[in-house]
Amino acid sequence: MIARSGLASRRVADSMILDGRVRVDGQTAVPGQRVDPGRAQVVVDGVPLPVDPDLVYYLLHKPLGVISTTSDPHGRTPVVDLVPSHPKVYPVGRLDADSTGLLLLTNDGSFANLVAHPRSGITKTYEVLVRGNPSQADLTRLRDGIELADGMAVPVAVRRIGAAGGRSHLELIMAEGRNREVRRLCAAAGYPVVRLHRVAIGPLRDRALKPGDWRNLDVNEVRAFHRDASKGLRVHHGGTPG
Repeated sequence: MIARSGLASRRVADSMILDGRVRVDGQTAVPGQRVDPGRAQVVVDGVPLPVDPDLVYYLLHKPLGVISTTSDPHGRTPVVDLVPSHPKVYPVGRLDADSTGLLLLTNDGSFANLVAHPRSGITKTYEVLVRGNPSQADLTRLRDGIELADGMAVPVAVRRIGAAGGRSHLELIMAEGRNREVRRLCAAAGYPVVRLHRVAIGPLRDRALKPGDWRNLDVNEVRAFHRDASKGLRVHHGGTPG
């Protein structure tokens, strides 16, 4: 099963098991042990291994005008129309119709909750074109956070990556995914968003994907989300990330 997941060869997987690095349903695995891939929880080096063959994980470059839902009464194209129709998948979080960039889709509910929940600490990185040229004081104000109608919006990081023609390119890293949060945050600072593009979700970037294209995540990419989330959860519990 470990070999089939793509994590390691059979020989390396055998060594992992012999070294006590593999646990099944909370117990240390033994060589030759059989498991049900649809039910077993397999953990390698403390990180869950996706083993259910029916689970899929897609990374999509959402184009402009496509909506992050499974259907739309107004006839707009939903993101699920851009990926295989079977098995049925759902978007993890959302990007507005007028935003572009990376979006995850999956039929793994636990994984979707892990990525979307703020407690996991999975960040989203955006490149944003705004009207105007924020001063250093304005950028500091953005970094410190601004009170919105639904509470404080505080980026993890903000930096300027370019400016020309009365417009500026900013990079914002956010730990939450509230409705139109980045747009509302920039507007509240006095710099309306002209264009918004998500370039990263947690540890995942892929500048090679063209608008409308998608690909499968490999097992190491899925595991990287679990690894990053475990660090975020330890911080929320008062520990230190390892």
